[in-house]
Amino acid sequence: MKKRRCVMWLVGWFLAVAVAAWAVEAEPAKAAAKAAKGEKDWIQLFNGKDLTGWKAEGNAEWKVESGVLVGRQGQPDNKPGDLFTEKSFKDFELICVYKCIWPCNSGVWFRYKDPKTAYQADILEYVKPEAYSGTLYSPNLPKGQVFLAANLDKTIEKKDDWNTMRIIAQGDHLVVYLNDKKTAEARDNRVPEGKIGFQVHPGDQFASMAIMVKEIKLRPLGKEKGEKKAKSK
Repeated sequence: MKKRRCVMWLVGWFLAVAVAAWAVEAEPAKAAAKAAKGEKDWIQLFNGKDLTGWKAEGNAEWKVESGVLVGRQGQPDNKPGDLFTEKSFKDFELICVYKCIWPCNSGVWFRYKDPKTAYQADILEYVKPEAYSGTLYSPNLPKGQVFLAANLDKTIEKKDDWNTMRIIAQGDHLVVYLNDKKTAEARDNRVPEGKIGFQVHPGDQFASMAIMVKEIKLRPLGKEKGEKKAKSK
């Protein structure tokens, strides 16, 4: 009887070890499957090869160099310009991975309809009033107001490395994050829908600037889902 109990105990122990080992091996597979499923929600706006799906306005120079989207002032005379998606988007979460050659004045346009009807997550260093990358801008603000919400912490941005800009636009709720830190938040309902884009600003002081983007992707948001996500951050 004792020998039988011992054998049963050993069998149970081996089974427990086998189940534990299987669970350890299965966990990465589950995580990978979950990540893959979540990635299906995202729309890659830049294919890393060419400007398919984009349209330039103005006279800036837009190229794809070694898999990176690069924007510079047009020459001669340091001409400005913008680059926009052909499609428009309403409620979404957007992630943009970028780097600059400074001094730089650029930004990620979103819900862009025309030069006077849009929002922009700025990439800049502004003096009066003080503001840094991650600031939320919109044209045609009330007199005396330059930004919807300004980022005053210049240490968040990595000047010589890649940065991640994250934008959530859900109804009138607009939120900007830079490198996982919230830099701007506002309520504004003037522009419900529009294009995504990038800006190359005019000015001789920005003659050497470049805005470089290696990834930009967008995830459409449903009303309830988007509001919950924006409030939870």
